[in-house]
Amino acid sequence: MRYYHESLLNDILNKARFFHGHVCPFLALGIKASVVAMDRLGVKRLGFDESVSEKILAIVECNNCFTDGVQVATGCTLGNNCLLYFDLGKIALTLVKRSTWEGVRVYIDSQMLKEEYFSKEALDLSRKIVVMRKGSKEDRKILSELWEKLGYKMFNVSESKFKIDKVKASPMEKAPIFKSLRCESCGEFAMETRIVKISGKNYCLKCAGRRYQALVGRGIVELGDNKL
Repeated sequence: MRYYHESLLNDILNKARFFHGHVCPFLALGIKASVVAMDRLGVKRLGFDESVSEKILAIVECNNCFTDGVQVATGCTLGNNCLLYFDLGKIALTLVKRSTWEGVRVYIDSQMLKEEYFSKEALDLSRKIVVMRKGSKEDRKILSELWEKLGYKMFNVSESKFKIDKVKASPMEKAPIFKSLRCESCGEFAMETRIVKISGKNYCLKCAGRRYQALVGRGIVELGDNKL
C-alpha cells in the first residue's frame, strides 16, 4: 500500500526547503528514498506515539543533504533518537521496525544519477561553488535554479534505479536517560556519562582536557585540547 503519492512529494520538499535552507537534488532524493522505504515497510511518517516510543528507526550512512530529506520525510530525527548515523559514506537509508527488527534498505548509485540526470553546467557549477568554494553571486543564482529543477526531477527517478533490500536489523537499545552533573570548573551541566572524576570532583570532558568525538563534514572525528 502506498502511503505517499507523488502529489504529496512537492509539499514535503517545501517543508524540507525550510529545514535545509535550499532545494537541491540530494535533499529531494532523501525524500524519494524515504517514500520508497516507507511504502515497502508499510509505515507512515512518525507521529507522537511513534517518535516518543522510538518505534521506527531510520539509519543513514551519510551526513549530507540526503539525510535532511530523510529527517523531514520520515520524522526520524537526531533529536527524537529515531535517526541513527552509520559513518559509511554511502547514499543509503535503512528503515526498521523495532517490533520485529524487520527493515528495508534503499541505496542509490550517485554516479549513475549524475550521468543520467545532471547537466554538465550543473556539475561544473557544483564543483566550482561547493567543492572549490569559489564562484560569483551570479554563479550561485544559476546553481540554485539548476538545483531546484533537478530536485523536482529526482521525484521521477524510477524505483528500479534504487537497490532495495529487505533486511533484519540487530536489536538496538532505546536512548537511555542519564542524570546531568555540574562541572566543577565551568559550572555547566553535562550528561553523567560525559563527566570525568578528578580528585573526587566532577569535570566535563572539555574542562578535564579529555578528547571527545564530533560529527563534522568528513564524518566522525576525535577532538580535544579544548577545540570546538
